[in-house]
Amino acid sequence: MIADALDTRTYTIGELARALGLTARTIRFYEDEGLIAPLRAGTARIYSHADRARLILIRRGKRLGFSVREIAEFLALYDADPHQAEKMRFLGHKCRERIAALEVQLRDVRQTLAELRDIDRQIGDHLAKAARTATTKADRSEPQ
Repeated sequence: MIADALDTRTYTIGELARALGLTARTIRFYEDEGLIAPLRAGTARIYSHADRARLILIRRGKRLGFSVREIAEFLALYDADPHQAEKMRFLGHKCRERIAALEVQLRDVRQTLAELRDIDRQIGDHLAKAARTATTKADRSEPQ
């Protein structure tokens, strides 16, 4: 009974934006991309509980680094596959691809950090040497 009441709840774009931490512009973008399809009452958009759930899935997909196209493919499977087997296979494949890409990025970031630390160390060594040289020259030029 409670689930039925929740399923009939509707939202304005402002309510959804506040509740989900999105901007109205972002929600309209997802609508333009066909990821959600709110009802219309004149010019007002009326979002259903299902639209809200889809936005939560979209946010999660974006946070995990999936493209809008990949999220659209996943949502299409979500709608078409009542037993979710195909959806799970698709999502598993996409997750493995994303993991591999992130592992490459992580390796690249670690390499970049190592190089930057080396450059920073070299700069520190150079500045310390320059300071010692300046002190030595100053000591020599002072009258005794």
